[in-house]
Amino acid sequence: MLPSRRGQPARVPAALALLLAAAATGALAACGDTGGLEDAGATPAARHPARLWPGLPPASSPAYDIGEVEHAPVKGVAVPGGDIRRADPVAAVRAEIAAHPDDYAGAKAPYHETSVRMADCGADGAGDGGCPVLRPYYRDLTGDGRPEMTLGFRLLPDRLTAVRVYTVEKDRLVRIMSYEDAVSAVELAGRTVIVRSPSEVAGYEYRLQWTWDADQRAMLLTSDEMLRTDDGGQHTKRPSASPSASPAPSTSPAPSASSSASAR
Repeated sequence: MLPSRRGQPARVPAALALLLAAAATGALAACGDTGGLEDAGATPAARHPARLWPGLPPASSPAYDIGEVEHAPVKGVAVPGGDIRRADPVAAVRAEIAAHPDDYAGAKAPYHETSVRMADCGADGAGDGGCPVLRPYYRDLTGDGRPEMTLGFRLLPDRLTAVRVYTVEKDRLVRIMSYEDAVSAVELAGRTVIVRSPSEVAGYEYRLQWTWDADQRAMLLTSDEMLRTDDGGQHTKRPSASPSASPAPSTSPAPSASSSASAR
């Protein structure tokens, strides 16, 4: 019905009523031609999380330290012209080894073989022969338009791999991520570093993700998952990881390196 000026319903002329009815029938037919609407069935009710032990006192500090925030200037490693591609990755690892003699120096140190094998890092530097330092990769992980250096080196004789990310601040080399584990793969995706590690549960692997955080000026651990693998996985015990502290001074010539998007 069309409203009258007084707010009372007005009668619709017969001709107009026929036109409206025809239009409505056509609209319904058109809907039917495009598939129409179908009932999807009952929708499950939304459930909010059930909080357990509401009287439990909140934790005041984390139980474990896995290096959530890593921002450590690397003293003594030159960055010519502020270009991280010209910084020496072998020098960065040597600086870290020098800063942690308990881990690398002496026959009883857990990674003594790594420090010994550093002598194999010859003129070609990282990724050469018996050198435990792997070839670095470069990608902008902070969003400032300049590449960061993602570096790995073997922790020997254990079958562990240390993963590090470095950036440049005021022509200084700064480590913004530090992690080591029994690593099966490392990937770079956008502003994220993804580390995959074997699980002690057959058919599963651990996948950890670090993402750049501008407030902390570091790569933060933003995801720690246990996922099923496509190939059945490896039944290998996953060693616990321990982050490293700031390295001590060390220098050596800077080699050239590739700029691939993903690490070994």
